[in-house]
Amino acid sequence: MAPAGTLYTVDVQWKGKAIRAAAALGGVEIALPEKYEHYVDNKKSDFLAKFPHGKIPAWDGADGFKLYESTAIARYIAGLGKNANLLGTTPEDAALIEQFIHLSDTEVDIYTDFTRAITTNTIPYSKPAHTAFTERQTRALNTLEQHISTRTFFVGERITLADLWVAVIFQKAVGLTVDAAARTKLPNLVRHLETIANQPLVKDIYGPINYAEKAIQFTPPAKEPKAPKPAAAPKPKAAPKPAEKDDEEEPDVPPEPKAKNPLDDLPKSTLNLEDWKRAYSNKETRGAGGALEWFYQNNDPAGYSIWRVDFKYNEELTQVFMSSNQITGFFNRLEAARKYIFGSVGVLGENNNSIITGVFITRGPEYEPVVNVAPDWESYNYTKLDLSNDADKAFFEGALAWDLEVDGKKWADGKNLK
Repeated sequence: MAPAGTLYTVDVQWKGKAIRAAAALGGVEIALPEKYEHYVDNKKSDFLAKFPHGKIPAWDGADGFKLYESTAIARYIAGLGKNANLLGTTPEDAALIEQFIHLSDTEVDIYTDFTRAITTNTIPYSKPAHTAFTERQTRALNTLEQHISTRTFFVGERITLADLWVAVIFQKAVGLTVDAAARTKLPNLVRHLETIANQPLVKDIYGPINYAEKAIQFTPPAKEPKAPKPAAAPKPKAAPKPAEKDDEEEPDVPPEPKAKNPLDDLPKSTLNLEDWKRAYSNKETRGAGGALEWFYQNNDPAGYSIWRVDFKYNEELTQVFMSSNQITGFFNRLEAARKYIFGSVGVLGENNNSIITGVFITRGPEYEPVVNVAPDWESYNYTKLDLSNDADKAFFEGALAWDLEVDGKKWADGKNLK
């Protein structure tokens, strides 16, 4: 029997496992791509032609039907199969299955991802945020624990998509955020996970369950130890004054001068960047007498260049506030270049459907000598803007006025580098 289609996923993608398990239990044959490299192939034009959002899991049906978003694919695959119980046999069961899938997604998995991001410094660490993430995840896990404590499966007497989904979300969590101490309070969820993950048809898909002894924690960067001060040498005794005048002493060797930034050797610009930053801070952005009018009157295209900045991995963005924190972290890492740069960058869109974009004004004709002080500068694309071009000018003004809209995504939050 020919495969029903191709599922684009990778081994480490947890929700891809749940989709494959639904196919296995429903008797649906699916294919996996022979070669797929994430962050490479999903950026290519042929992939984007089929899946414009560029994310996985993605379903390419043999009949031409295409679909993305993991829960939608899982429901579709389960519906193709012979196991009607996966989606529930009554409207009530179907609603309960949806309830537990949604709860595990939005109240368990999301806080696993948030905690991993904040403890690995993908976003700046905050102890109150870390505590809040743990508390909210624990609350949801307690709700699931209470429900499963009196039954074998979440809905009815047989495995449904809710079981496959909750198990895979919990399997991910027990390896990262739900440690040994936390699991002592969730014995029935552990029992449920092991029941589902060891079903013969899906055991190879779920793989071994890796239980973390301790939840992941933030580790501040180690401070370099200070070198011990050398013991003071004994002061030499003063030599007796000679009868005749000594030759003049050799002068001390002057300290080695600090390396000069090549940007300081550029021809003097008529635009004073500090004056621009003050104008932007103190004036309305648009309108007569506003900051944009000031900029156009004082701009020096020979001394400064203007760049559109786009985050390369927008499909990884989740909550708007986390993306905003990411911009703050990027700006903090550009501190050494602050005298050569101005930035206005924002998050456009909404939770789980957003992009990071904006503009930089940088000293000189190239962006790299300015931004390469930040370790993560290569996580962004830089496109030179020409203010004589109407589209480029509109983008520039929208980013500065914080009313930029791109592909239907409106400005949700922004940061300035001044």
